[in-house]
Amino acid sequence: MRSDLILPLILVFGSLSLSSVGGGSSTLAAMQHQTVDVHNWLTSREFVELFAISRAAPGPGSMLATLVGWKVGGWAGAAITTLSLYVPSSILCFLVARTWHSYSDRKWHAILRTGLAPIGTGLALSAVVAIARVSGAGIFAWAMAGVAAAIMLIRPNVHPLLLLAGGGVVAMAAVPFQL
Repeated sequence: MRSDLILPLILVFGSLSLSSVGGGSSTLAAMQHQTVDVHNWLTSREFVELFAISRAAPGPGSMLATLVGWKVGGWAGAAITTLSLYVPSSILCFLVARTWHSYSDRKWHAILRTGLAPIGTGLALSAVVAIARVSGAGIFAWAMAGVAAAIMLIRPNVHPLLLLAGGGVVAMAAVPFQL
């Protein structure tokens, strides 16, 4: 691995770690921007392919960082990005958890908790938009995503695999029409 990549990888994925409010998926838009647009470590297509692999593989979806590191710097890059993504937020989480409950009766505690929920939601939604944008999704894909989201809002107990299977059937049926 090139030594000039070590610090940029640590800075990019360390900062993503500390901004992952709402979970690892909230960092996807920023990860795509940094790795594709800013540093040119990956092409848009490579990012989407690694994203697909990370979602298909067992384990957390944020393992995309490991795949990006591997693509950029081999095994050393994979180790650096993985540690940079998980260690800072884990330390911060540990430190916050030690004192969080002792202030649960304070007004600022409730305000902070209420304010972080929409931020996490917004970051997760930005990840969806970023992935759809770089994958070249057209109006048909956006419509399918909207229908799936509506179904999950109306019937939250529907198993996601049913939506995936239904989406696959609709996509295959649409192939003759080249939607």
